[in-house]
Amino acid sequence: MTTVVLRTLFLYLMILVTFRVMGKREIGQLSIVDFVVSIMIAEIAVISIEDPDKPLTMTIVPILILMAVQYTLAFISLKSQSLRQLVDGKPITIIKNGRVDEEIMRKQRYNYDDLLMQLREKNVRSIQDVEFAILEPNGELSVFKKANEPFGGNTNNHFPIPLIIDGKIQEENVERIEKNPFWLRQELRKLGFKDIKKISYCVWNSDGTFFVDMKE
Repeated sequence: MTTVVLRTLFLYLMILVTFRVMGKREIGQLSIVDFVVSIMIAEIAVISIEDPDKPLTMTIVPILILMAVQYTLAFISLKSQSLRQLVDGKPITIIKNGRVDEEIMRKQRYNYDDLLMQLREKNVRSIQDVEFAILEPNGELSVFKKANEPFGGNTNNHFPIPLIIDGKIQEENVERIEKNPFWLRQELRKLGFKDIKKISYCVWNSDGTFFVDMKE
Protein backbone atom coordinates (compact mmCIF):
# COMPACT_ATOMS: atom_id res chain seq x y z
CA MET A 1 0.00 0.00 0.00
CA THR A 2 2.83 2.36 0.84
CA THR A 3 4.31 1.81 -2.61
CA VAL A 4 0.99 2.66 -4.27
CA VAL A 5 0.64 5.87 -2.23
CA LEU A 6 4.19 7.01 -2.96
CA ARG A 7 3.84 6.19 -6.66
CA THR A 8 0.56 8.10 -6.84
CA LEU A 9 2.05 11.19 -5.20
CA PHE A 10 5.19 11.03 -7.34
CA LEU A 11 3.27 10.63 -10.60
CA TYR A 12 0.85 13.36 -9.57
CA LEU A 13 3.71 15.82 -9.11
CA MET A 14 5.42 14.64 -12.28
CA ILE A 15 2.29 15.08 -14.39
CA LEU A 16 1.77 18.58 -12.93
CA VAL A 17 5.31 19.53 -13.91
CA THR A 18 4.88 17.91 -17.33
CA PHE A 19 1.77 19.91 -18.17
CA ARG A 20 3.33 23.13 -16.89
CA VAL A 21 6.27 22.54 -19.24
CA MET A 22 3.90 21.75 -22.13
CA GLY A 23 2.16 25.09 -21.65
CA LYS A 24 -1.01 26.56 -20.20
CA ARG A 25 -4.28 25.90 -22.03
CA GLU A 26 -7.82 25.56 -20.88
CA ILE A 27 -9.51 22.19 -21.45
CA GLY A 28 -11.72 23.65 -24.18
CA GLN A 29 -8.66 25.05 -25.96
CA LEU A 30 -6.73 21.78 -26.25
CA SER A 31 -5.72 20.81 -29.77
CA ILE A 32 -6.03 17.22 -30.95
CA VAL A 33 -2.34 16.63 -30.21
CA ASP A 34 -2.67 18.11 -26.70
CA PHE A 35 -5.72 15.96 -26.05
CA VAL A 36 -4.07 12.73 -27.27
CA VAL A 37 -0.92 13.38 -25.25
CA SER A 38 -3.02 14.12 -22.14
CA ILE A 39 -4.96 10.87 -22.49
CA MET A 40 -1.81 8.81 -23.07
CA ILE A 41 -0.02 10.29 -20.06
CA ALA A 42 -3.05 9.63 -17.87
CA GLU A 43 -3.29 6.02 -19.07
CA ILE A 44 0.42 5.40 -18.52
CA ALA A 45 0.16 6.77 -14.97
CA VAL A 46 -2.89 4.62 -14.15
CA ILE A 47 -1.19 1.44 -15.41
CA SER A 48 1.84 2.18 -13.26
CA ILE A 49 -0.28 2.72 -10.14
CA GLU A 50 -2.31 -0.44 -10.75
CA ASP A 51 0.85 -2.53 -11.18
CA PRO A 52 3.25 -1.62 -8.35
CA ASP A 53 5.66 -4.40 -9.38
CA LYS A 54 6.34 -2.67 -12.68
CA PRO A 55 9.57 -0.58 -12.62
CA LEU A 56 8.82 3.13 -12.26
CA THR A 57 11.22 3.90 -15.09
CA MET A 58 8.81 2.15 -17.48
CA THR A 59 6.37 4.96 -16.67
CA ILE A 60 8.73 7.91 -16.39
CA VAL A 61 10.46 7.34 -19.74
CA PRO A 62 7.26 7.23 -21.89
CA ILE A 63 5.91 10.35 -20.15
CA LEU A 64 9.17 12.22 -20.78
CA ILE A 65 9.13 11.10 -24.44
CA LEU A 66 5.55 12.34 -24.90
CA MET A 67 6.42 15.62 -23.21
CA ALA A 68 9.46 16.06 -25.46
CA VAL A 69 7.44 15.29 -28.61
CA GLN A 70 4.65 17.70 -27.68
CA TYR A 71 7.07 20.44 -26.64
CA THR A 72 9.06 20.04 -29.88
CA LEU A 73 5.91 20.21 -32.02
CA ALA A 74 4.73 23.28 -30.11
CA PHE A 75 8.10 25.00 -30.61
CA ILE A 76 8.27 24.22 -34.33
CA SER A 77 4.63 25.31 -34.72
CA LEU A 78 5.61 28.77 -33.47
CA LYS A 79 7.93 29.07 -36.47
CA SER A 80 5.89 27.21 -39.09
CA GLN A 81 2.32 28.11 -39.92
CA SER A 82 2.03 25.04 -42.17
CA LEU A 83 2.88 22.68 -39.32
CA ARG A 84 0.62 24.64 -36.97
CA GLN A 85 -2.31 24.15 -39.32
CA LEU A 86 -1.42 20.48 -39.81
CA VAL A 87 -1.24 19.83 -36.06
CA ASP A 88 -3.96 22.14 -34.75
CA GLY A 89 -6.08 22.63 -37.86
CA LYS A 90 -7.28 26.03 -39.08
CA PRO A 91 -10.45 28.10 -38.62
CA ILE A 92 -13.25 27.24 -41.04
CA THR A 93 -15.99 29.69 -42.01
CA ILE A 94 -19.34 27.90 -41.58
CA ILE A 95 -21.59 30.93 -42.14
CA LYS A 96 -20.53 33.69 -44.50
CA ASN A 97 -22.61 36.79 -45.18
CA GLY A 98 -25.52 35.16 -43.40
CA ARG A 99 -25.50 31.99 -45.52
CA VAL A 100 -24.54 28.49 -44.34
CA ASP A 101 -21.83 26.74 -46.36
CA GLU A 102 -23.24 23.20 -46.40
CA GLU A 103 -20.31 21.79 -48.40
CA ILE A 104 -17.85 22.91 -45.72
CA MET A 105 -20.12 21.44 -43.05
CA ARG A 106 -20.11 18.06 -44.80
CA LYS A 107 -16.31 18.09 -45.08
CA GLN A 108 -16.04 18.84 -41.36
CA ARG A 109 -18.72 16.23 -40.49
CA TYR A 110 -20.57 19.07 -38.80
CA ASN A 111 -24.37 19.02 -38.88
CA TYR A 112 -27.17 21.51 -38.32
CA ASP A 113 -27.86 20.18 -34.82
CA ASP A 114 -24.27 21.00 -33.83
CA LEU A 115 -24.51 24.41 -35.46
CA LEU A 116 -27.81 25.37 -33.86
CA MET A 117 -26.69 24.13 -30.43
CA GLN A 118 -23.54 26.25 -30.54
CA LEU A 119 -25.49 29.25 -31.79
CA ARG A 120 -27.87 28.90 -28.84
CA GLU A 121 -24.86 28.80 -26.52
CA LYS A 122 -23.90 32.19 -27.98
CA ASN A 123 -27.45 33.49 -27.35
CA VAL A 124 -28.16 33.59 -31.09
CA ARG A 125 -31.77 32.76 -31.86
CA SER A 126 -31.57 32.30 -35.62
CA ILE A 127 -29.04 31.71 -38.36
CA GLN A 128 -30.50 34.80 -40.02
CA ASP A 129 -28.99 36.92 -37.24
CA VAL A 130 -25.45 35.76 -38.08
CA GLU A 131 -23.11 37.57 -40.44
CA PHE A 132 -20.14 35.21 -39.94
CA ALA A 133 -19.64 32.02 -37.92
CA ILE A 134 -16.20 30.44 -37.73
CA LEU A 135 -15.50 26.93 -36.50
CA GLU A 136 -12.25 27.19 -34.56
CA PRO A 137 -9.60 24.41 -34.46
CA ASN A 138 -10.67 23.49 -30.91
CA GLY A 139 -14.31 22.97 -31.98
CA GLU A 140 -15.61 26.26 -30.60
CA LEU A 141 -17.85 28.41 -32.78
CA SER A 142 -17.01 32.11 -33.05
CA VAL A 143 -20.09 34.10 -34.02
CA PHE A 144 -20.33 37.61 -35.46
CA LYS A 145 -23.86 38.95 -35.47
CA LYS A 146 -25.29 41.17 -38.16
CA ALA A 147 -25.30 44.89 -37.47
CA ASN A 148 -28.64 46.47 -36.64
CA GLU A 149 -28.50 48.98 -39.46
CA PRO A 150 -28.03 48.10 -43.13
CA PHE A 151 -24.68 48.83 -44.72
CA GLY A 152 -25.98 49.31 -48.24
CA GLY A 153 -23.47 46.91 -49.72
CA ASN A 154 -20.48 48.45 -48.01
CA THR A 155 -17.52 46.11 -48.59
CA ASN A 156 -16.04 47.15 -45.25
CA ASN A 157 -18.75 45.21 -43.41
CA HIS A 158 -16.66 42.40 -41.97
CA PHE A 159 -14.96 41.24 -38.81
CA PRO A 160 -11.21 41.91 -38.43
CA ILE A 161 -9.46 39.67 -40.96
CA PRO A 162 -5.83 38.53 -40.57
CA LEU A 163 -4.01 39.19 -43.84
CA ILE A 164 -0.46 38.38 -42.71
CA ILE A 165 0.64 35.82 -40.12
CA ASP A 166 4.30 35.12 -39.33
CA GLY A 167 5.45 37.05 -42.38
CA LYS A 168 3.23 35.16 -44.83
CA ILE A 169 0.31 36.62 -46.74
CA GLN A 170 -2.94 34.77 -46.10
CA GLU A 171 -4.08 34.67 -49.71
CA GLU A 172 -7.41 33.03 -48.86
CA ASN A 173 -8.29 35.93 -46.55
CA VAL A 174 -7.07 38.51 -49.07
CA GLU A 175 -9.40 36.98 -51.67
CA ARG A 176 -12.21 37.07 -49.13
CA ILE A 177 -12.11 40.86 -49.11
CA GLU A 178 -11.92 40.87 -52.91
CA LYS A 179 -8.33 42.12 -53.01
CA ASN A 180 -4.99 40.63 -54.06
CA PRO A 181 -1.45 40.38 -52.58
CA PHE A 182 -0.21 43.22 -54.82
CA TRP A 183 -2.85 45.54 -53.35
CA LEU A 184 -1.85 44.49 -49.83
CA ARG A 185 1.84 45.15 -50.46
CA GLN A 186 1.08 48.55 -51.95
CA GLU A 187 -1.12 49.57 -49.00
CA LEU A 188 1.48 48.48 -46.48
CA ARG A 189 4.24 50.35 -48.33
CA LYS A 190 2.15 53.49 -48.00
CA LEU A 191 2.19 52.92 -44.25
CA GLY A 192 5.96 52.40 -44.23
CA PHE A 193 6.04 48.61 -44.08
CA LYS A 194 8.23 47.50 -46.98
CA ASP A 195 9.22 43.97 -45.91
CA ILE A 196 6.31 41.55 -45.46
CA LYS A 197 8.57 38.96 -43.83
CA LYS A 198 9.22 41.32 -40.91
CA ILE A 199 5.50 41.55 -40.09
CA SER A 200 4.34 39.17 -37.40
CA TYR A 201 0.63 39.93 -37.65
CA CYS A 202 -1.43 42.19 -39.88
CA VAL A 203 -5.19 42.62 -39.61
CA TRP A 204 -7.60 44.53 -41.81
CA ASN A 205 -10.29 46.10 -39.62
CA SER A 206 -13.93 46.65 -40.49
CA ASP A 207 -13.30 50.39 -40.94
CA GLY A 208 -10.69 49.75 -43.63
CA THR A 209 -7.66 50.41 -41.42
CA PHE A 210 -4.71 48.11 -40.74
CA PHE A 211 -3.29 46.86 -37.47
CA VAL A 212 0.32 45.76 -37.91
CA ASP A 213 2.53 44.04 -35.35
CA MET A 214 6.19 43.71 -36.30
CA LYS A 215 8.42 40.78 -35.39
CA GLU A 216 10.80 41.43 -32.52
